[in-house]
Amino acid sequence: MPSHRVRVPMRWGDMDAYQHVNNVAYLGYLEEARIDLLFRLGAERGLAALRDGLVVARHEIDYLAPLVWHPRGIDVEVWVEKVGGSSFTVGYRVHDDGRTYARARSTLVSYDLAADRQRRLTADERAFFTSFTLDA
Repeated sequence: MPSHRVRVPMRWGDMDAYQHVNNVAYLGYLEEARIDLLFRLGAERGLAALRDGLVVARHEIDYLAPLVWHPRGIDVEVWVEKVGGSSFTVGYRVHDDGRTYARARSTLVSYDLAADRQRRLTADERAFFTSFTLDA
């Protein structure tokens, strides 16, 4: 699978009263991995425009096991599941030491902030996303 792996730091404050990572913290972990894929790797491949207009339209998270804070951080794998005309879906796996704690997906829409409307993905953006799809 052409995924991108990111080691995301965990914060002590991510834990809740039950001494496991709160569900809200997972969104932050997913965001860190997504930002690394889209903005860092995208910029390295000449796609700096991604920073100029992407909005999250949907998140889905399946929590599979309780995660407890530890200082080494958590691994998040991220890949592109589907590419449409103006949107794409990103998949994630939050895991460590052979155990998967969550699976998730986010739908993102390319957006023209100046015009206040969605825009079509460029050919270069589509090629970048396609390079991280499961069937690439």
